[in-house]
Amino acid sequence: MKSDTKKTKKRKNTFFSFFITAVGCIVLAFLACALAFRISLSAPDSQVNAKEVRLEIPVGASVAKIAEILVQNGLIRSDRAFYLAARFPQLRLRESAPVLQSGFYLLNSSMNSLQIMDILEAGLQEQTKVSIPEGFTIRKIAALLEKNGICSADDFITVCYDQNLLEKYKIPSHSFEGFLFPDTYFFAPELSAERVLTFMVDSFFDKVSKIPAFEHKSPSEFYETLVLASIIEREYRVADEAPLIASVFKNRIEAGVGLYSCATIEYILTEIQGKPHPDVITYDDLKIDSPYNTYKWAALPPTPISNPGLVALTAAANPPKTDYFYFTLTDSTVGSHTFSKSFNAHVKAGTSFKTKKN
Repeated sequence: MKSDTKKTKKRKNTFFSFFITAVGCIVLAFLACALAFRISLSAPDSQVNAKEVRLEIPVGASVAKIAEILVQNGLIRSDRAFYLAARFPQLRLRESAPVLQSGFYLLNSSMNSLQIMDILEAGLQEQTKVSIPEGFTIRKIAALLEKNGICSADDFITVCYDQNLLEKYKIPSHSFEGFLFPDTYFFAPELSAERVLTFMVDSFFDKVSKIPAFEHKSPSEFYETLVLASIIEREYRVADEAPLIASVFKNRIEAGVGLYSCATIEYILTEIQGKPHPDVITYDDLKIDSPYNTYKWAALPPTPISNPGLVALTAAANPPKTDYFYFTLTDSTVGSHTFSKSFNAHVKAGTSFKTKKN
């Protein structure tokens, strides 16, 4: 009887020892796997040996494809570990799986997989800040975009004259001149010229839709207002004077006399003839035979001569009623003008300014 009890007790001790050993092995195996998983998610390089990598995550790419791209670029150690961490959020004590966004990213090989995953989830794409000044023309904008590495100048100019795109936006012109809203943009690198154009044109129509005076204009009135705004943009320097300049041009148009805008002559010289920006406008320049010459023709130019901002657009859409027919620069430091009702007063203001300068 005692022998049976001893055997039973021995059997229990053996089972308990086996159980403890088994549990220990499982725990050790789990810890080993956890350590291996943690190592697999660690950064491939130290801060000293780190490299920056610019890459594109394609639209619609799966987690597996994204992991593959990251491995190929030396940004993660294991595509399988990255996949598991993304697909099983419980491993990171998260309730839901991350949604990784497409786009252009600037990543560093000193980042671990989870840091990269967080960046892709937040959509923190590499972006270049580009400020397009008010009054820039297509060619000047194109040069600025190329300088900032967004797209080539030639490609941008080409899409600005693309007839299919012009028809898509119902632009009654041969180019998008005037429809490229000057603003600060954040562009991803290596964007197509068409995407860049779309951003700027969409921004233009969005901004104009918020100017009440544009709301009830017919398509022809809308375009004429834009042409006028493009001239005002190149003439004013003090924002408060933009509406007054608009009133002068409106009065001249209604009276059937020329706008006499030097800005249109500059456009002919620089944008049509391809010459450097002139220091002065000569009398010979005023005689150039061009529909853009507002000294020769009593009408608006056929197309915008620049890309105007909100100040010029608002002024052109709703100019105040005045008796002014002339304006002349009388403070070159501030950029302010004197507005006159008569030619004699205009000449007097200009003479007085020249006397002060001398």
